[in-house]
Amino acid sequence: MSINPEYLKLLINATEKAAYAASKFVGKNDKIGADQAAVDSMRMEFNKIDMDGKIVIGEGEMDEAPMLFIGERVGTKKGQKLDLAVDPLEGTNFVAKNLPNSFSVLAAAEQNNMFFAPDTYMEKIAIGPNLPKNLVDLDNSVEKNISLLAKAKKTDPNKLTVCILGRPRHEQIINSLKKMNVNLKLISDGDVSGAIYVVDNNSPVDMYMGIGGGPEGVLAAAALSCYGGQIQTRLVLDEKESIRARKMGISDLKRKYNIDDMIKGDVIFCATAITNGDLAEGIKEEDEFYEASTLALHKNTKVNKLFKNKHKK
Repeated sequence: MSINPEYLKLLINATEKAAYAASKFVGKNDKIGADQAAVDSMRMEFNKIDMDGKIVIGEGEMDEAPMLFIGERVGTKKGQKLDLAVDPLEGTNFVAKNLPNSFSVLAAAEQNNMFFAPDTYMEKIAIGPNLPKNLVDLDNSVEKNISLLAKAKKTDPNKLTVCILGRPRHEQIINSLKKMNVNLKLISDGDVSGAIYVVDNNSPVDMYMGIGGGPEGVLAAAALSCYGGQIQTRLVLDEKESIRARKMGISDLKRKYNIDDMIKGDVIFCATAITNGDLAEGIKEEDEFYEASTLALHKNTKVNKLFKNKHKK
């Protein structure tokens, strides 16, 4: 089974419309308004598509924003049954402050083929393609994972680059990496694109690691599965979140999820840049049109392309 290739264009349109809606808020210091606009636009576009869609990874309480909520049904209910992971605005702060690397992102898989998780934090470690399966592991020390990757790549730790969110919670990891003279790419937000750096030929990043959002972990897994990359994750849950996770059917709260546990079968991934970024250029306004740039992937048809589309305002 696979996802009908005709959905690719329709889903690209959904992220591009959401990105344009959010672009109206660039530099206005209103991340809630920007997120609301992106959510409303994405939902509106979804509901025009002949699909029976279900949101399995929602927009999320962490940003205190209105959601495309987990379990919400979208589409006309007439087409293929699809699971959808969405982040209509990844990088709310980037839009609010007119900083690079904000995106509108989604992933689609066939029904019941995408990890169904609560909106919590998640430990992550990701590496690129053409490496031994399950090479790195969340339970290894930082030093061991770096040594294993350096050996597999036939290089030295000081030639590797690791991307990580610059957060106080990562102080110990960052100190360990510095002691090994590993190169660091510190990011302030946007860990979907952070994880995608490991498969981007124009990026020096060899590994992504640290704790970020759970929805972003599933979206990153969707993209990496198209490239043949690897990611391992584990939910980070407090007591309240543990109760919610059990209600969602997650019995082993400490389980590690590899990429095949998170995404099965065919997948489509779309990321439209709102502000300029490392992966694509942001929304460009013209008199009657705007131009959107979208990184789009479709696993089964081997689409891996940066699309530039013009839309009437």
